[in-house]
Amino acid sequence: MKTEKEKMLDGELYVALDPQLTEERTRTRLLLLELNNSREDEPEKRIEILKQLIPNAGADLWLQPPFYCDYGSNMIVGEKVFFNFNCVVLDVTYVRIGSRTLFGPNVQIYTATHPLDPVTRASGVESAKPITIGEDVWVGGSAVINPGVTIGDRSIIGAGSVVTKDVPADVFAAGNPCRVIRSLV
Repeated sequence: MKTEKEKMLDGELYVALDPQLTEERTRTRLLLLELNNSREDEPEKRIEILKQLIPNAGADLWLQPPFYCDYGSNMIVGEKVFFNFNCVVLDVTYVRIGSRTLFGPNVQIYTATHPLDPVTRASGVESAKPITIGEDVWVGGSAVINPGVTIGDRSIIGAGSVVTKDVPADVFAAGNPCRVIRSLV
């Protein structure tokens, strides 16, 4: 029988208040408190916190606090990725981010989702869908990336966009809902 964590990572309905998951989120919240309270003149401290918070990150990850996530361990991050101020990553399941990808301030990345049926939703279960963001992507400020979305390499997501469907590589996409505006090649 699967654990609640295994169900969560596999995109199945799971109980978020499971003791193991609650303990992992508490650990993450404590690391985020340290990160978000660290000073600009403490880069070594931030690097050490990030190694614990996001162990699957490539070299030169740059997060401008404040930053928030659910687990951190479910983020798989390439090299030279940048998150500007006040980004949120609800990494209930895997969030894959390619190298040299840039996130503007207030970007929200949500893998978590809830049942549409109100009775099931009221029971306290939820699920998640993985998100993949390619290499050399630029996500403009205050964009929201919804569960299950893939954004192709080298694409740009306009500020304030709500990404509800996959975005191909090499395009500029924007709006609510986000749609392809034009090709970049």
